[in-house]
Amino acid sequence: MTIYLDGHHLTFKQIKKVLDYEEEIEIHKEAWKRIETSRQTIEKLIQEDLVVYGVTTGFGKLSDVIIPQNQVEQLQMNLIRSHAVGVGKPLSERIVRAMILLRVNALAKGYSGICKETLQLLVDCLNAGIHPVVPSQGSLGASGDLAPLAHLALVLMGEGEAMVKGERLTGLDALERKGLNPIRLKAKEGLALINGTQAMTAVGVVTYLDASDLANWAEQFASLTFEALNGVIDAFDDQIHQVRAYPEQIEVAQNMRGYLEGSQLTTHQGDLRVQDAYSLRCIPQVHGAIRQVLNYVKEKLEIEMNSATDNPLIFSDHGEVISGGNFHGQPIAFAMDFLKIALAELANIAERRIERLVNPQLSGLPPFLSVNPGLESGFMIMQYVAAALVSENKTLAHPASVDSIPSSANQEDHVSMGMTAARHAYQVLKNSRRVVAIEAICAAQALEFREIEKCSPHSKSLYRQIRKWVPPLTGDRVLANDVERLTAWLKKANKENSKV
Repeated sequence: MTIYLDGHHLTFKQIKKVLDYEEEIEIHKEAWKRIETSRQTIEKLIQEDLVVYGVTTGFGKLSDVIIPQNQVEQLQMNLIRSHAVGVGKPLSERIVRAMILLRVNALAKGYSGICKETLQLLVDCLNAGIHPVVPSQGSLGASGDLAPLAHLALVLMGEGEAMVKGERLTGLDALERKGLNPIRLKAKEGLALINGTQAMTAVGVVTYLDASDLANWAEQFASLTFEALNGVIDAFDDQIHQVRAYPEQIEVAQNMRGYLEGSQLTTHQGDLRVQDAYSLRCIPQVHGAIRQVLNYVKEKLEIEMNSATDNPLIFSDHGEVISGGNFHGQPIAFAMDFLKIALAELANIAERRIERLVNPQLSGLPPFLSVNPGLESGFMIMQYVAAALVSENKTLAHPASVDSIPSSANQEDHVSMGMTAARHAYQVLKNSRRVVAIEAICAAQALEFREIEKCSPHSKSLYRQIRKWVPPLTGDRVLANDVERLTAWLKKANKENSKV
């Protein structure tokens, strides 16, 4: 089913369909009218020989340089080539798909002056599975994500490189492989393609989608740990959470009660102990706070992915072209820094539960969940790996948005570093997913020493799913494979079962 974009109503559910199920997109007919009107405004301004930033002038500090009419197209081609200076590992194809989708949606708003042919080619590239090779580093997150988006735009010109069905091709070969022709950019078009926040927002969207799924899995695996450690269920009593009144905390407590319903392994206060350690007792408070952050991030991303973020903007109703600063990524930079803090905390508390599972002084279970302690080390080093990942997250969680380095001869004297914040959030997500997978593996093994039949129905089902990918530990083996298999399953299960 085709998704029609109008620049105003793109949803996470639609994004997921495009990213994970290769749903095709088209521009809504009403949006085409605005796009064509916007382009007509640009053409009129050129004919009148007016001074318009980025159309008849240079860029950044060079905005005082006037460009003759016969060179305005060359200016746009030069812009793309000169700004394609990204470095580092390329962004994933999933993120690049999100970049194209978000850029198309922004251009569909009709404030950018793009030509119909150029925008249609961008749509065709996404539908045909042409994914430009976009280096991940080099954006300051103000004046837009210039370097990453320039690499994306290169392919429209038949330059740069693109991935097509796993094969790395030149931009021209990629277009020809799919029966498409490159375009020559006209006035304003280069700027319309690269002046925006679609790289950081794309990374943010992909990170948010996976983080939201990971939060759901983390709660479920925490319930396994809770049973394996005979947790005190009273801590999830609804009365406790109602009197604090955070909706997310109340929701997590309700989820935990549902996951644990029917369990014969949980206890009540006073049975074995009066209360549990914080990593068990405070699951609703901590995981609930993480959900609060996810809700904040979702709200900011939903605004950004339906916004016009380039410069200058064309207001055709008044025949005006106005320079501003919508390309500044500060809202997304803050959101990504907040997200990586929350994801780091998701891993922090999971690692503390892992420690409780493998530490015999805390668990009452065999040391390191080994069937032959001493001769075998069991899951001793699983906790080490979780601790290493958690420690790395703490470094990555340092806010990128508090930094700013002036650029363009101090014309662009304050930048957001939003792309850096987004990239770090994505890495924290990957680290945290592995920590959560390690907790799942350890919790499943701990339940081997309990009576599985005494688990709640939900836990039995979850245990069986884990066992499809990770067998019980009957003797020391290479556990790296187990962690990677379960991590890969979590990513696959996210795609199939995501709640948006």
